[in-house]
Amino acid sequence: MIQSRKRLAKLAIDTGVGLVFSFFMFIIIPQFAFGGRMITAAIMFFVAATSSSLVTREVWGRLEFRAFKVRDSRLMVNFTDRLRFSYTVEDLIDAVQTVLEHEADCSVLYVNAENSYVVYNSPTRVATDPETLEVLSRNFSDTWPEGFYLIDEELGLVSDFSRARGFFLVYEKLHFYVLCRYMKVFEKSVFQNMLYEFANFQKRTKTITQLTAISELSKEWDMVAETQVSFLPQKMPEIPKLDIAAYFRPLVNVSGDFYDVIPLDEHRTFFLLGDVSGKGLASALIMGVIMNTVKIIENKEDLPGVVRAIDTAIKSMRLQDKYAVLFIGIVDTKVMKIRYVNASMADPIIITRAPGGYKIKPLQSNCSLVGIIDLDDITQEEAPLYRGDVVLMASDGVSEVMDETGVELGDTELYMNTVKNSAHKSAKHFIGDIADLVLEYNGDKKLRDDVTMLVAKIEE
Repeated sequence: MIQSRKRLAKLAIDTGVGLVFSFFMFIIIPQFAFGGRMITAAIMFFVAATSSSLVTREVWGRLEFRAFKVRDSRLMVNFTDRLRFSYTVEDLIDAVQTVLEHEADCSVLYVNAENSYVVYNSPTRVATDPETLEVLSRNFSDTWPEGFYLIDEELGLVSDFSRARGFFLVYEKLHFYVLCRYMKVFEKSVFQNMLYEFANFQKRTKTITQLTAISELSKEWDMVAETQVSFLPQKMPEIPKLDIAAYFRPLVNVSGDFYDVIPLDEHRTFFLLGDVSGKGLASALIMGVIMNTVKIIENKEDLPGVVRAIDTAIKSMRLQDKYAVLFIGIVDTKVMKIRYVNASMADPIIITRAPGGYKIKPLQSNCSLVGIIDLDDITQEEAPLYRGDVVLMASDGVSEVMDETGVELGDTELYMNTVKNSAHKSAKHFIGDIADLVLEYNGDKKLRDDVTMLVAKIEE
Protein backbone atom coordinates (compact mmCIF):
# COMPACT_ATOMS: atom_id res chain seq x y z
CA MET A 1 0.00 0.00 0.00
CA ILE A 2 2.79 2.41 0.90
CA GLN A 3 4.77 1.60 -2.25
CA SER A 4 1.70 2.07 -4.47
CA ARG A 5 0.98 5.46 -2.94
CA LYS A 6 4.57 6.53 -3.48
CA ARG A 7 4.49 5.57 -7.16
CA LEU A 8 1.19 7.39 -7.72
CA ALA A 9 2.35 10.50 -5.90
CA LYS A 10 5.64 10.67 -7.81
CA LEU A 11 3.79 10.21 -11.10
CA ALA A 12 1.48 13.08 -10.22
CA ILE A 13 4.39 15.37 -9.37
CA ASP A 14 6.33 14.47 -12.50
CA THR A 15 3.23 15.10 -14.61
CA GLY A 16 2.57 18.49 -13.01
CA VAL A 17 6.14 19.67 -13.31
CA GLY A 18 6.24 18.35 -16.91
CA LEU A 19 3.27 20.49 -17.83
CA VAL A 20 4.97 23.56 -16.39
CA PHE A 21 8.15 22.73 -18.28
CA SER A 22 6.20 22.24 -21.52
CA PHE A 23 4.54 25.59 -21.03
CA PHE A 24 7.96 27.23 -21.01
CA MET A 25 9.26 25.14 -23.90
CA PHE A 26 6.41 25.55 -26.30
CA ILE A 27 4.69 28.80 -25.34
CA ILE A 28 7.07 31.25 -23.69
CA ILE A 29 10.48 30.40 -25.19
CA PRO A 30 9.34 30.27 -28.84
CA GLN A 31 8.11 33.85 -28.55
CA PHE A 32 11.59 34.94 -27.67
CA ALA A 33 13.14 32.77 -30.35
CA PHE A 34 11.00 34.20 -33.14
CA GLY A 35 11.90 37.69 -31.92
CA GLY A 36 15.56 37.00 -32.66
CA ARG A 37 16.56 36.75 -29.12
CA MET A 38 18.25 33.35 -29.25
CA ILE A 39 20.63 33.95 -26.33
CA THR A 40 17.82 35.06 -24.09
CA ALA A 41 15.82 32.04 -25.18
CA ALA A 42 18.72 29.72 -24.41
CA ILE A 43 19.15 31.24 -20.98
CA MET A 44 15.46 30.94 -20.28
CA PHE A 45 15.53 27.30 -21.45
CA PHE A 46 18.36 26.57 -19.02
CA VAL A 47 16.60 28.38 -16.19
CA ALA A 48 13.35 26.55 -16.93
CA ALA A 49 15.07 23.16 -17.00
CA THR A 50 16.97 23.85 -13.80
CA SER A 51 13.94 25.28 -12.06
CA SER A 52 11.89 22.30 -13.13
CA SER A 53 14.41 19.94 -11.51
CA LEU A 54 14.60 22.00 -8.34
CA VAL A 55 10.85 22.34 -8.11
CA THR A 56 10.44 18.61 -8.64
CA ARG A 57 12.90 17.85 -5.87
CA GLU A 58 11.43 20.41 -3.49
CA VAL A 59 7.83 19.43 -4.11
CA TRP A 60 8.66 15.75 -3.88
CA GLY A 61 10.63 16.27 -0.67
CA ARG A 62 7.77 18.17 0.97
CA LEU A 63 5.14 15.78 -0.25
CA GLU A 64 7.20 12.78 0.81
CA PHE A 65 7.54 14.23 4.31
CA ARG A 66 3.84 15.09 4.60
CA ALA A 67 2.35 12.17 2.75
CA PHE A 68 4.73 9.44 3.88
CA LYS A 69 6.91 10.23 6.86
CA VAL A 70 4.14 12.07 8.68
CA ARG A 71 1.20 10.07 7.36
CA ASP A 72 2.85 6.66 7.56
CA SER A 73 4.29 7.40 10.97
CA ARG A 74 0.71 7.97 11.86
CA LEU A 75 0.13 4.28 11.17
CA MET A 76 2.63 3.38 13.86
CA VAL A 77 1.05 5.95 16.16
CA ASN A 78 -2.34 4.34 15.49
CA PHE A 79 -0.94 0.93 16.33
CA THR A 80 0.57 2.32 19.53
CA ASP A 81 -2.80 3.82 20.45
CA ARG A 82 -4.49 0.47 19.84
CA LEU A 83 -1.80 -1.19 21.97
CA ARG A 84 -2.51 1.25 24.78
CA PHE A 85 -6.07 -0.03 25.02
CA SER A 86 -5.30 -3.72 24.49
CA TYR A 87 -5.91 -6.02 27.44
CA THR A 88 -5.59 -9.46 25.93
CA VAL A 89 -3.50 -11.18 23.27
CA GLU A 90 -6.64 -11.20 21.13
CA ASP A 91 -6.76 -7.40 21.33
CA LEU A 92 -3.12 -7.20 20.26
CA ILE A 93 -3.65 -9.56 17.31
CA ASP A 94 -6.63 -7.50 16.15
CA ALA A 95 -4.49 -4.34 16.22
CA VAL A 96 -1.73 -6.13 14.29
CA GLN A 97 -4.09 -7.34 11.59
CA THR A 98 -5.96 -4.03 11.24
CA VAL A 99 -3.03 -1.59 11.32
CA LEU A 100 0.32 -3.27 10.79
CA GLU A 101 -0.74 -5.87 8.23
CA HIS A 102 -3.59 -4.23 6.34
CA GLU A 103 -2.59 -0.57 6.42
CA ALA A 104 1.20 -0.62 6.82
CA ASP A 105 2.07 -3.67 4.67
CA CYS A 106 4.03 -5.29 7.50
CA SER A 107 4.59 -8.90 8.52
CA VAL A 108 4.54 -9.70 12.23
CA LEU A 109 6.07 -12.52 14.25
CA TYR A 110 5.27 -12.55 17.99
CA VAL A 111 7.39 -15.09 19.87
CA ASN A 112 8.09 -16.27 23.38
CA ALA A 113 11.86 -16.55 22.98
CA GLU A 114 12.30 -18.77 26.03
CA ASN A 115 10.78 -21.76 24.26
CA SER A 116 10.46 -20.41 20.68
CA TYR A 117 6.69 -20.58 21.03
CA VAL A 118 4.98 -18.55 18.29
CA VAL A 119 2.17 -16.54 19.86
CA TYR A 120 1.20 -15.07 16.47
CA ASN A 121 2.55 -14.81 12.95
CA SER A 122 1.20 -13.00 9.89
CA PRO A 123 -0.03 -15.21 7.04
CA THR A 124 2.84 -14.11 4.80
CA ARG A 125 5.67 -16.12 3.28
CA VAL A 126 8.39 -14.56 5.41
CA ALA A 127 6.44 -14.77 8.70
CA THR A 128 5.39 -18.39 8.21
CA ASP A 129 8.77 -19.61 6.98
CA PRO A 130 10.36 -21.78 9.75
CA GLU A 131 13.77 -20.50 8.69
CA THR A 132 12.73 -16.96 9.66
CA LEU A 133 12.04 -18.06 13.21
CA GLU A 134 15.22 -20.10 13.31
CA VAL A 135 17.38 -17.17 12.20
CA LEU A 136 15.71 -14.73 14.59
CA SER A 137 16.04 -17.17 17.49
CA ARG A 138 19.69 -17.68 16.68
CA ASN A 139 20.41 -13.96 16.35
CA PHE A 140 18.33 -12.78 19.32
CA SER A 141 18.24 -15.20 22.25
CA ASP A 142 15.87 -15.19 25.19
CA THR A 143 18.47 -13.23 27.20
CA TRP A 144 18.31 -10.30 24.77
CA PRO A 145 18.00 -7.00 26.69
CA GLU A 146 14.64 -5.26 26.76
CA GLY A 147 14.30 -2.45 24.23
CA PHE A 148 13.69 -1.41 20.60
CA TYR A 149 15.97 -2.67 17.81
CA LEU A 150 16.27 -2.48 14.00
CA ILE A 151 16.84 -5.51 11.79
CA ASP A 152 18.23 -5.65 8.27
CA GLU A 153 17.55 -7.68 5.13
CA GLU A 154 19.35 -10.71 6.60
CA LEU A 155 17.42 -10.49 9.88
CA GLY A 156 20.47 -9.25 11.70
CA LEU A 157 20.94 -6.24 13.95
CA VAL A 158 21.40 -2.84 12.26
CA SER A 159 21.49 0.72 13.59
CA ASP A 160 20.79 2.72 10.41
CA PHE A 161 17.13 3.37 9.63
CA SER A 162 17.88 3.62 5.91
CA ARG A 163 19.22 0.05 5.92
CA ALA A 164 16.55 -1.33 8.23
CA ARG A 165 13.96 -3.76 6.90
CA GLY A 166 12.07 -4.07 10.14
CA PHE A 167 12.26 -3.72 13.90
CA PHE A 168 11.52 -5.67 17.02
CA LEU A 169 10.49 -4.98 20.59
CA VAL A 170 11.69 -6.99 23.58
CA TYR A 171 10.02 -7.23 26.96
CA GLU A 172 11.22 -9.96 29.30
CA LYS A 173 11.21 -13.14 27.15
CA LEU A 174 8.72 -11.83 24.59
CA HIS A 175 9.96 -10.68 21.16
CA PHE A 176 7.67 -8.75 18.82
CA TYR A 177 9.14 -8.69 15.29
CA VAL A 178 7.74 -6.38 12.58
CA LEU A 179 9.17 -6.85 9.08
CA CYS A 180 8.73 -3.91 6.69
CA ARG A 181 10.82 -2.63 3.77
CA TYR A 182 9.78 0.98 4.31
CA MET A 183 11.30 1.70 7.69
CA LYS A 184 12.78 4.98 6.43
CA VAL A 185 9.30 6.48 5.98
CA PHE A 186 8.58 6.17 9.70
CA GLU A 187 9.62 8.74 12.27
CA LYS A 188 12.09 7.37 14.80
CA SER A 189 10.36 9.03 17.74
CA VAL A 190 7.21 6.86 17.50
CA PHE A 191 9.01 3.65 18.38
CA GLN A 192 9.98 4.58 21.93
CA ASN A 193 6.32 5.19 22.71
CA MET A 194 5.49 1.88 21.09
CA LEU A 195 8.05 0.08 23.27
CA TYR A 196 6.63 1.76 26.37
CA GLU A 197 3.08 0.69 25.52
CA PHE A 198 4.24 -2.82 24.60
CA ALA A 199 5.79 -3.20 28.07
CA ASN A 200 2.64 -1.84 29.68
CA PHE A 201 0.54 -4.24 27.65
CA GLN A 202 2.58 -7.19 28.93
CA LYS A 203 2.17 -6.00 32.53
CA ARG A 204 -1.57 -5.59 32.04
CA THR A 205 -2.04 -9.03 30.54
CA LYS A 206 0.00 -10.60 33.33
CA THR A 207 -2.10 -8.84 35.96
CA ILE A 208 -5.34 -9.80 34.22
CA THR A 209 -4.15 -13.40 33.95
CA GLN A 210 -3.35 -13.46 37.64
CA LEU A 211 -6.69 -11.91 38.54
CA THR A 212 -8.46 -14.42 36.32
CA ALA A 213 -6.57 -17.25 37.97
CA ILE A 214 -7.46 -15.88 41.39
CA SER A 215 -11.08 -15.59 40.32
CA GLU A 216 -11.10 -19.18 39.09
CA LEU A 217 -9.29 -20.28 42.22
CA SER A 218 -11.83 -18.42 44.34
CA LYS A 219 -14.59 -20.34 42.58
CA GLU A 220 -12.73 -23.56 43.31
CA TRP A 221 -12.26 -22.54 46.94
CA ASP A 222 -15.98 -21.82 47.18
CA MET A 223 -16.63 -25.32 45.84
CA VAL A 224 -14.20 -26.76 48.40
CA ALA A 225 -15.92 -24.79 51.17
CA GLU A 226 -19.33 -26.02 50.06
CA THR A 227 -18.05 -29.59 49.97
CA GLN A 228 -16.52 -29.19 53.40
CA VAL A 229 -19.73 -27.84 54.91
CA SER A 230 -21.58 -30.78 53.38
CA PHE A 231 -19.47 -33.10 55.58
CA LEU A 232 -20.80 -31.37 58.70
CA PRO A 233 -24.23 -32.22 60.14
CA GLN A 234 -26.80 -30.04 58.40
CA LYS A 235 -29.24 -30.60 61.24
CA MET A 236 -28.74 -31.91 64.76
CA PRO A 237 -30.32 -35.34 65.25
CA GLU A 238 -33.23 -35.61 67.68
CA ILE A 239 -32.11 -37.96 70.43
CA PRO A 240 -34.12 -38.89 73.51
CA LYS A 241 -32.87 -37.25 76.74
CA LEU A 242 -30.29 -35.13 74.84
CA ASP A 243 -30.43 -31.51 73.77
CA ILE A 244 -27.73 -30.87 71.14
CA ALA A 245 -26.49 -27.68 69.44
CA ALA A 246 -23.48 -26.68 67.34
CA TYR A 247 -21.75 -23.45 66.34
CA PHE A 248 -19.38 -23.14 63.38
CA ARG A 249 -17.69 -19.89 62.32
CA PRO A 250 -14.70 -20.45 59.97
CA LEU A 251 -12.00 -17.79 59.82
CA VAL A 252 -11.96 -18.12 56.02
CA ASN A 253 -14.31 -20.00 53.73
CA VAL A 254 -12.22 -23.18 54.05
CA SER A 255 -11.72 -24.35 57.63
CA GLY A 256 -9.73 -26.98 59.48
CA ASP A 257 -12.35 -27.42 62.22
CA PHE A 258 -14.86 -30.26 62.10
CA TYR A 259 -17.53 -31.92 64.19
CA ASP A 260 -20.10 -34.70 63.92
CA VAL A 261 -22.92 -36.28 65.90
CA ILE A 262 -23.83 -39.92 65.15
CA PRO A 263 -26.58 -41.77 67.04
CA LEU A 264 -25.50 -45.38 67.76
CA ASP A 265 -28.79 -46.43 69.31
CA GLU A 266 -31.56 -44.84 71.39
CA HIS A 267 -29.23 -44.40 74.39
CA ARG A 268 -25.74 -43.97 72.98
CA THR A 269 -24.54 -41.08 70.84
CA PHE A 270 -21.09 -40.64 69.28
CA PHE A 271 -19.63 -37.10 69.38
CA LEU A 272 -16.62 -35.84 67.44
CA LEU A 273 -14.97 -32.43 67.39
CA GLY A 274 -11.47 -31.57 66.14
CA ASP A 275 -9.11 -29.14 64.54
CA VAL A 276 -6.56 -29.75 61.75
CA SER A 277 -3.31 -27.80 61.92
CA GLY A 278 -3.05 -24.81 59.64
CA LYS A 279 -5.58 -23.42 57.21
CA GLY A 280 -6.39 -23.78 53.55
CA LEU A 281 -6.84 -26.59 51.08
CA ALA A 282 -4.52 -29.12 52.75
CA SER A 283 -6.32 -28.73 56.07
CA ALA A 284 -9.68 -29.07 54.34
CA LEU A 285 -8.49 -32.30 52.71
CA ILE A 286 -7.40 -33.73 56.07
CA MET A 287 -10.70 -32.70 57.59
CA GLY A 288 -12.57 -34.53 54.84
CA VAL A 289 -10.44 -37.64 55.29
CA ILE A 290 -11.12 -37.67 59.04
CA MET A 291 -14.87 -37.21 58.63
CA ASN A 292 -15.05 -39.93 55.99
CA THR A 293 -12.92 -42.31 58.06
CA VAL A 294 -15.22 -41.93 61.06
CA LYS A 295 -18.33 -42.47 58.96
CA ILE A 296 -17.13 -45.75 57.43
CA ILE A 297 -15.84 -47.29 60.66
CA GLU A 298 -18.32 -49.96 61.73
CA ASN A 299 -17.27 -50.29 65.36
CA LYS A 300 -17.44 -46.71 66.64
CA GLU A 301 -17.64 -47.95 70.24
CA ASP A 302 -13.95 -48.84 70.05
CA LEU A 303 -12.74 -45.28 70.64
CA PRO A 304 -8.99 -46.12 70.65
CA GLY A 305 -9.54 -48.01 67.38
CA VAL A 306 -11.28 -44.95 65.87
CA VAL A 307 -8.35 -42.73 66.83
CA ARG A 308 -5.83 -45.15 65.31
CA ALA A 309 -7.85 -45.32 62.09
CA ILE A 310 -7.85 -41.54 61.88
CA ASP A 311 -4.10 -41.47 62.60
CA THR A 312 -3.43 -43.94 59.78
CA ALA A 313 -5.65 -42.03 57.34
CA ILE A 314 -3.87 -38.72 57.99
CA LYS A 315 -0.42 -40.24 57.65
CA SER A 316 -1.39 -41.91 54.38
CA MET A 317 -2.00 -38.45 52.88
CA ARG A 318 1.74 -37.69 53.30
CA LEU A 319 1.13 -33.98 53.76
CA GLN A 320 4.06 -32.45 55.60
CA ASP A 321 3.43 -31.05 59.10
CA LYS A 322 -0.28 -31.85 59.02
CA TYR A 323 -1.90 -33.29 62.13
CA ALA A 324 -5.11 -33.02 64.11
CA VAL A 325 -6.25 -32.57 67.68
CA LEU A 326 -9.64 -34.09 68.42
CA PHE A 327 -12.10 -35.21 71.01
CA ILE A 328 -14.32 -38.25 70.56
CA GLY A 329 -16.82 -39.46 73.10
CA ILE A 330 -19.91 -41.60 73.52
CA VAL A 331 -22.64 -40.21 75.75
CA ASP A 332 -24.76 -42.98 77.21
CA THR A 333 -28.01 -41.69 78.75
CA LYS A 334 -28.95 -45.13 80.07
CA VAL A 335 -25.93 -45.65 82.30
CA MET A 336 -25.39 -41.85 82.57
CA LYS A 337 -21.74 -41.63 81.68
CA ILE A 338 -19.43 -40.44 78.93
CA ARG A 339 -16.54 -42.51 77.57
CA TYR A 340 -13.97 -40.47 75.70
CA VAL A 341 -10.53 -40.05 74.17
CA ASN A 342 -9.15 -36.52 74.25
CA ALA A 343 -6.32 -36.23 71.73
CA SER A 344 -4.80 -32.95 72.91
CA MET A 345 -7.99 -30.86 72.79
CA ALA A 346 -7.76 -28.21 75.50
CA ASP A 347 -11.36 -27.24 76.06
CA PRO A 348 -13.78 -30.19 76.60
CA ILE A 349 -15.56 -29.71 79.92
CA ILE A 350 -18.63 -30.85 81.82
CA ILE A 351 -20.66 -28.16 83.57
CA THR A 352 -22.50 -29.90 86.38
CA ARG A 353 -24.91 -28.63 88.99
CA ALA A 354 -23.81 -28.74 92.64
CA PRO A 355 -25.32 -27.47 95.90
CA GLY A 356 -23.24 -24.31 95.75
CA GLY A 357 -23.86 -23.68 92.06
CA TYR A 358 -22.49 -25.05 88.84
CA LYS A 359 -19.01 -26.56 88.78
CA ILE A 360 -16.69 -27.29 85.86
CA LYS A 361 -15.04 -30.70 85.37
CA PRO A 362 -12.37 -30.81 82.61
CA LEU A 363 -12.11 -33.85 80.35
CA GLN A 364 -8.33 -33.85 80.25
CA SER A 365 -6.14 -34.97 77.37
CA ASN A 366 -5.21 -38.65 77.39
CA CYS A 367 -3.72 -38.96 73.87
CA SER A 368 -1.11 -37.15 71.84
CA LEU A 369 -1.46 -35.37 68.48
CA VAL A 370 -2.96 -37.51 65.72
CA GLY A 371 -1.40 -38.05 62.30
CA ILE A 372 2.19 -36.90 62.78
CA ILE A 373 3.95 -38.99 65.48
CA ASP A 374 3.80 -42.60 66.58
CA LEU A 375 0.94 -43.13 69.01
CA ASP A 376 1.50 -44.97 72.28
CA ASP A 377 -1.17 -47.16 73.79
CA ILE A 378 -4.45 -45.27 73.67
CA THR A 379 -6.75 -45.54 76.64
CA GLN A 380 -10.24 -44.21 77.03
CA GLU A 381 -11.55 -42.47 80.12
CA GLU A 382 -15.00 -42.32 81.69
CA ALA A 383 -16.86 -39.59 83.55
CA PRO A 384 -20.26 -39.71 85.24
CA LEU A 385 -23.13 -37.60 83.98
CA TYR A 386 -26.13 -36.20 85.82
CA ARG A 387 -29.40 -34.73 84.69
CA GLY A 388 -28.91 -31.11 83.67
CA ASP A 389 -25.20 -31.56 82.93
CA VAL A 390 -23.77 -29.76 79.90
CA VAL A 391 -20.90 -31.23 77.88
CA LEU A 392 -19.05 -28.46 76.02
CA MET A 393 -16.61 -29.41 73.25
CA ALA A 394 -14.88 -26.42 71.64
CA SER A 395 -11.93 -25.63 69.40
CA ASP A 396 -9.16 -23.38 70.67
CA GLY A 397 -10.68 -20.53 68.67
CA VAL A 398 -12.96 -20.07 71.70
CA SER A 399 -10.51 -20.12 74.61
CA GLU A 400 -7.62 -18.41 72.78
CA VAL A 401 -9.48 -15.35 71.52
CA MET A 402 -7.77 -12.23 72.96
CA ASP A 403 -8.89 -8.83 74.15
CA GLU A 404 -7.01 -5.60 73.39
CA THR A 405 -4.48 -6.34 76.16
CA GLY A 406 -3.63 -9.80 74.80
CA VAL A 407 -5.36 -11.79 77.56
CA GLU A 408 -6.96 -15.02 76.33
CA LEU A 409 -10.62 -15.54 77.09
CA GLY A 410 -10.12 -19.05 78.47
CA ASP A 411 -7.93 -17.65 81.28
CA THR A 412 -10.55 -15.22 82.58
CA GLU A 413 -13.22 -15.44 85.26
CA LEU A 414 -15.55 -13.85 82.69
CA TYR A 415 -15.48 -17.03 80.62
CA MET A 416 -15.99 -19.35 83.56
CA ASN A 417 -18.83 -17.25 84.95
CA THR A 418 -20.56 -17.07 81.58
CA VAL A 419 -20.33 -20.84 81.16
CA LYS A 420 -21.77 -21.43 84.66
CA ASN A 421 -24.47 -18.75 84.41
CA SER A 422 -25.71 -20.08 81.04
CA ALA A 423 -25.67 -23.77 81.94
CA HIS A 424 -29.35 -23.76 82.97
CA LYS A 425 -30.40 -22.67 79.45
CA SER A 426 -31.14 -24.85 76.45
CA ALA A 427 -28.19 -26.07 74.39
CA LYS A 428 -29.02 -23.57 71.65
CA HIS A 429 -29.15 -20.59 74.01
CA PHE A 430 -26.12 -21.77 75.98
CA ILE A 431 -23.96 -21.98 72.85
CA GLY A 432 -25.34 -18.61 71.68
CA ASP A 433 -24.15 -16.94 74.91
CA ILE A 434 -20.64 -18.35 74.49
CA ALA A 435 -20.51 -17.25 70.82
CA ASP A 436 -21.64 -13.73 71.75
CA LEU A 437 -18.99 -13.59 74.48
CA VAL A 438 -16.24 -14.62 72.02
CA LEU A 439 -17.19 -11.90 69.55
CA GLU A 440 -17.62 -9.27 72.24
CA TYR A 441 -14.32 -10.14 73.92
CA ASN A 442 -12.52 -9.96 70.58
CA GLY A 443 -13.80 -6.41 70.06
CA ASP A 444 -13.70 -4.96 66.57
CA LYS A 445 -10.65 -7.01 65.60
CA LYS A 446 -10.68 -9.78 63.04
CA LEU A 447 -10.83 -13.24 64.59
CA ARG A 448 -7.55 -15.15 64.46
CA ASP A 449 -8.97 -18.67 64.28
CA ASP A 450 -12.01 -20.74 63.47
CA VAL A 451 -14.64 -20.85 66.22
CA THR A 452 -16.36 -24.23 66.55
CA MET A 453 -18.46 -25.59 69.43
CA LEU A 454 -20.57 -28.67 70.06
CA VAL A 455 -22.85 -28.90 73.10
CA ALA A 456 -24.78 -31.85 74.52
CA LYS A 457 -27.10 -31.22 77.49
CA ILE A 458 -28.60 -34.06 79.49
CA GLU A 459 -32.29 -33.34 79.86
CA GLU A 460 -33.75 -33.32 83.32
